[in-house]
Amino acid sequence: MRGHLPIQGEAHRTCSIRDLACGMSGRFFDAWTVGDRIEHALHRTVTETDNLLITTLTHNPQPLHLDAEYAGATEFGSIVVNGIFTFGLMVGLSVGDTTLGTLVANLGYDQVVMPKPVFVGDTLRAETEVVELRASKSRPDAGLVVFKHRMFNQRSELVCECLRTALLQRTPG
Repeated sequence: MRGHLPIQGEAHRTCSIRDLACGMSGRFFDAWTVGDRIEHALHRTVTETDNLLITTLTHNPQPLHLDAEYAGATEFGSIVVNGIFTFGLMVGLSVGDTTLGTLVANLGYDQVVMPKPVFVGDTLRAETEVVELRASKSRPDAGLVVFKHRMFNQRSELVCECLRTALLQRTPG
């Protein structure tokens, strides 16, 4: 399948849908520098369905995520959104700007913290900073980028943070 996909710096270019150089929004390893920061344009308002789906898909019976009466009697006063959703959304919102089309593999997630709860109706946004770069010792065509992802609610309160180590392709050629 061939088509015209706009890429930065060119009006149009004909390419295969599998051609990573076309329509890709992630960056190659050598395009990053320590200190690069991105405020991701995508924001997301959390719905009850989001929380219900992730909680049931992961077989998590925690009443804090599923039972409004139970959750209402806790210090939170209402259902707390499952942290797996918050974490996954934080990373997901970053992919288009960071690793889309350039990722070899995610190698790990470290220092995951959730200092504030997320509630149905919260609108979340993410930002990313590059905190470390290093060449791959075993793969000369790739390098490791450590991203610090942060998720904030509509009150700019930090609700989730982690470090993600990604193995990225180097610029071809």
